[in-house]
Formats: sequence, C-alpha cells, structure tokens
Amino acid sequence: QVQLVEVGGGLVQAGGSLRLSCAASGRTFRRYGMGWFRQAPGKEREFVANIKWSSGSTYCADSVKGRFTISRDNAKNTVYLQMNNLRPEDTAVYYCAASTGSKWYTGSQRYEYEDWGQGTQVTVSS
Repeated sequence: QVQLVEVGGGLVQAGGSLRLSCAASGRTFRRYGMGWFRQAPGKEREFVANIKWSSGSTYCADSVKGRFTISRDNAKNTVYLQMNNLRPEDTAVYYCAASTGSKWYTGSQRYEYEDWGQGTQVTVSS
C-alpha cells in the first residue's frame, strides 16, 4: 500500500495560481502511475491529470489542458499539480491517487488506482 498526503489547496481569485503537492510513502516501488482527480459538490469525481512514474509521460483532461501541469520529483517521491489561470469551475476537492499499473489502461478512470489521498480543497472565487 502507498500512503498519499496532499497539500497546497486554498482560496484563490479567478485567474490566479496554486500548486498542489502529493507526497508518497510506503510501498512506493509498486507505483506505476500517479493521478489527480477532483470532486465538486454534488458531482462525480473526475479525472484531471496523470503521469507515468518511470517515463514521466503525462496526460491531462481537456478541461484543464493548457492551464494545469502535472510533474514529479523522483527524489522526493512527490507529484505536483501546477494550476494556472484558475476558474470558479475548478473549485473542488482535489485527490491524489497511485496506481500499481495492474489495472492501468489510460489512467483516467478511478478504478485504475489502488491508493488515494485524503484530498485538499481548492476554492476559486469570481
């Protein structure tokens, strides 16, 4: 199992930026890919971005392309989500997730991830 702790959420005005961090511990050698998801009140949890740990290849949802960037720091076992030009519709709880790869297809579905963080709130005011 991999333990995940997200930090970096907060309140920001529209057009502003935030950077989320997700530190992984535990059986990190099992990690194939990492992802960020978000869940707004009354809505389903949706995919935001993912990164394959070994290659560093990334994939982002269309709704955040050009505004959000996912990256990783191998030495720190940390994945980041840089969020620029934030919009009120980006308001949600953001979750970090880790996948061993056993269920990985595109890395954009919740079932593809085995471990989840507790989430961090991002609120964007208009």
